[in-house]
This record gives sequence, C-alpha cells and structure tokens, in this order.
Amino acid sequence: MKTIIYLFFSLCLIACANAQPKSSTCTTQSTDSAVALVPQPAPFPNMVGETPAPDGYTRDSVQSGTWADYLRHLPLRPEGTPVYEYDGTRSSWSNYAYAVVDMEIGDKDIQQCADAIIRLRAEYLYAQKRYDEIHFNFTNGFNCTYNRWAQGERVRVRDGKYASWYPSAGEDYSYATFRKYLDMVFYYAGTASLSKELYKADIHAIKIGDIFMQGGFPGHAMIVVDVAIDPSTGDRAILVAQSYMPAQDIHIISATNDNPWFFVKDFLAAEYIDLRSWGFELHQVQSFE
Repeated sequence: MKTIIYLFFSLCLIACANAQPKSSTCTTQSTDSAVALVPQPAPFPNMVGETPAPDGYTRDSVQSGTWADYLRHLPLRPEGTPVYEYDGTRSSWSNYAYAVVDMEIGDKDIQQCADAIIRLRAEYLYAQKRYDEIHFNFTNGFNCTYNRWAQGERVRVRDGKYASWYPSAGEDYSYATFRKYLDMVFYYAGTASLSKELYKADIHAIKIGDIFMQGGFPGHAMIVVDVAIDPSTGDRAILVAQSYMPAQDIHIISATNDNPWFFVKDFLAAEYIDLRSWGFELHQVQSFE
C-alpha cells in the first residue's frame, strides 16, 4: 500500500514539473505576438513634401519644375539636427524647429530672414537657367542683376548707399560666381527692399511659395514651403520656413511641439497670423508670382 501511494505521489510531481515549461512557452509566444503588432514610427522625411499631412488633409499635385515643386522637394537634414548659426553656434530656434533644410549658408552673418527667401528663389531660377529673372533690389533701390554679374561686372557701393557697376572679370556663369553674387545681394537687400518687389497674396487661398512679410527695420519674412487641404471644408494647413538673425540654417518652424503644420482657420479666427517666431497681420502675405 505504501508503495502504491509513493508511486502515485511521484507521478503527480512529474506531471507538475512537465506542465511548467508549457505554461512558460505559451506566455513567451503571447509576448512575442504582442511585440510584433506594435506599429513602427514612420521614417523622418528626406524632403519637405514627405512630411505627413494632418489627418483628413491631402496635398494638391503641383506641376513638375514649378516654384512650388522646387520648395516641396527641398532636402532635409536628419531628424534632430540642430539649427546652426553662420559661425557654428547652435541657434535657440533649434528648440522650435521641425526640420532643417539641407543647404549651406556660408560663414558670414548675411543670409538672414529675407536673404533666405532670396536664396531659395535664386537657386530655383539658377537651376532652370532662367538667368534673366535673377535680380534683386538693394535697400537703396539699386537693381542688382545676375546677368551683369555673370558677364564680368561688379558692384561698387560708396558711403553705404551709392551703388554702381564697373567692369572686373570675364564671363562666368559658374555656381561659385553665382554664390558670390548672392552674398553681394545679402549685404544690401532685406525685408524693406524685398517687400517692394513682391505681389499681394491672399491668406484665404494661400499657396506654396507665398511669403509672410513685414518689411522694415526691424522686419521679418517667412515662406510657405508646403500646403495641405481638407477636401471636405477647403481649410488649408501650411509648413513655414525661415532664417533669422544672426544668419542661420533655413528651418521649418513647428506650430506646436509635436506638430509642424499651421492651420489657416486658426489665423482667420484670431484675425492674426502667429507663427511662433513672429506675428503678421492677415494682409501681410505676398508672393513672387
């Protein structure tokens, strides 16, 4: 009888021991399944137009080779890249930037707010070899044309306000000469001059390439680099880029800490355009085209 009881007790122990690994195995399989179902974050965009649109909003198609297409294809540096000033100092706007445009700015304190917009427009026209259209006014009204610069002339500025052309070198349409031309423009142009060269735009129908502009001393300018539209209401959301003072990387400002898109309906409701780094009146919207 003792032998039977002993055998029964031993079989129970063996059964319990064998059951434990099965329970452990089931738990592991369940955990693995749960991990596999966790959604992975979308990769950070390589260019402006890859930024996810707000829920319910879609992008309108733009024609290849247009100003809007150029801005939508601006390349972006990797996620978390700080905004740097011209001398390598980290800009305080790093804390508010969604992304940094992958474009050098030189080592001088000259490519500031309006200059960054001039840079983008000039780069677009230069890439298309539309050289006749590359011209910008200095604050004193002098029209600095790229064609004359590329054909060998240079600009002399006396007493900080009197500008004139003089012959200097041979014809050269290289990119290096183009960049030197832009640096000259950056020295003597600004929001006060650029605002006089632009057309009036409409906040209700804002489009890629439109510019928020307060010309003056001080002044500021910011540019719309992408637009998404709610097809059910027509409401528009925008991505906005800027440079600042001192000169620094062109960067896209986030509307909030976790969202890069500004909503035009919010501006209309407030009767004011608050873009975090600067504020504009509803009528202070302009365009190159």
